[in-house]
Amino acid sequence: MKRIMICLALLLAFGATANAGGIVTPAEQRFAAYSGDLPPCDDPGVLSRISDRFAQKESEYWASSLQINSYDRIEEVGFRANGLAYIPRRYCVARTLDSDLKNRTVIYEIEESLGIIGWGYGVEWCVVGLDRNLAYAPACSALRPFVDRYLGEKALRARY
Repeated sequence: MKRIMICLALLLAFGATANAGGIVTPAEQRFAAYSGDLPPCDDPGVLSRISDRFAQKESEYWASSLQINSYDRIEEVGFRANGLAYIPRRYCVARTLDSDLKNRTVIYEIEESLGIIGWGYGVEWCVVGLDRNLAYAPACSALRPFVDRYLGEKALRARY
């Protein structure tokens, strides 16, 4: 029992020193490496995926015929903004014109290797004001980079 406790203490001490030393392995140098090659924010495939899934969610879950008609003011707000140790992500913001003729803000992130069964890129998105189940609350801020979530809130509201 004494040996087990000593081994656990040594493992804990080693883990603490490695973490305190700031050892960071970039995602591209890990066993299952990432390339960091993601489509841009204005990629037609990304925008059509958001539009299709938005229309599907609105009709199936909320019994609404609301759809995204067009995008403008597409802007990248961060690329790998959370650090090199995380899965590569591109953070984007755009303004939409919806079928009810209202402009809304959509916040989305493009994620490497997080598509279906880990193949291709994945897209997480949220339309501000239409996050009825509060999955990305408050105001879709869960899809923004860590720092921007807490420091850039006023700047984002001023632009959109």
